[in-house]
Amino acid sequence: MLALATALAAFGCGKGSSEPVRIGIAGPFSDPVGLPMKLAAELAAEEINAKGGVDGRPLELLVRDDFANPDSAVYIATDLKSAGVAAVIGHLWSGTTIAAAPVYNEGDDAVVAVSPSSSAPAVSTAGPWTFRLCPSDLEHGAALARWIRNDLGLERGAVLYLNDEYGRGVRQTFASEFTRLRGTLVAIDPYLGDNPDVTLYLDRLAKQGGVQFIVVAGNRGEAEVVLREARRRNLTVPVLGADGLEGIEAVGPLAEGVYISQAYLPTLDTPANRRFVEAWRKKYPTAGQPNQPAAATYDAVYLLRDVIARVGTDRRAVRDALAAVGRDTPPYIGAAGRVAFDTLGDLTTGEVHMAVVRGGGVVQARTR
Repeated sequence: MLALATALAAFGCGKGSSEPVRIGIAGPFSDPVGLPMKLAAELAAEEINAKGGVDGRPLELLVRDDFANPDSAVYIATDLKSAGVAAVIGHLWSGTTIAAAPVYNEGDDAVVAVSPSSSAPAVSTAGPWTFRLCPSDLEHGAALARWIRNDLGLERGAVLYLNDEYGRGVRQTFASEFTRLRGTLVAIDPYLGDNPDVTLYLDRLAKQGGVQFIVVAGNRGEAEVVLREARRRNLTVPVLGADGLEGIEAVGPLAEGVYISQAYLPTLDTPANRRFVEAWRKKYPTAGQPNQPAAATYDAVYLLRDVIARVGTDRRAVRDALAAVGRDTPPYIGAAGRVAFDTLGDLTTGEVHMAVVRGGGVVQARTR
């Protein structure tokens, strides 16, 4: 009887088992930027299960809302780690990813965490079990500088940056690349908070004149403040920002003409993205266009499906197989683009696209 029980237990964990493959999904799902991440994970899981699951086993998502709070992220990481998940997709923001990374990376029971959109440079050194499916801020800042200098042909501008890891990262690489391209920055000023007081900075820019653009190295809410205060001072120059400005089009005419660097656009004309967007629209007809966290999460679910189908649910095996993607095994081609990891768990080719707000929507910006 003991031998029979042992054999049945072994069978239950192996090929042909009906035991679900569990993947954690962690992010701020009460946030309009984070909710699409959850929806995309559910879409991918539904599709996978409709086609037989993961090597015959159903895929089960353990969804946890971290409310964009670092302390909550640590608690959730501990919970998912002890729940027996094979991997985690999360967290959304760099702050929560970095806060939770020690939990995922430590101990004999370490577990892979794949962030769809944590772009801070510090994520690169968060640990060998931390991966991400987006370019870093370093790439966004440089891409903005090249667009302004080479495509818009502008030479003189100013930077207002959120004084945190994200804002400083975008500011640093933007300023370095823009000056390398022989551009001039007449002001580089920091701000704090969701509703920053930038009036002194903008008064100075309006008085001295000659400014051709303003870069906001921060988030959507702060960019709204900058736009509103700049227009009050008749500063009608182009305003640009990195992916933190996602959703700025929702403020209406005030955001018209704002340029945003994006890791993903739903209009990308690739077979993988067309399939994803079509499936998204069919399942969520009132949800609007999918954003970058949605596309990258969708890709992450399928990528983990492929890895687990090949090596099983052992966490070390999952981590090693994931790290080999694009090196020892072929890259994964998903909705958001090509996935191949370097030795730090970053994408080897994180592509950045330039978009612009036109008519209340976001479209790909065209070169001159």
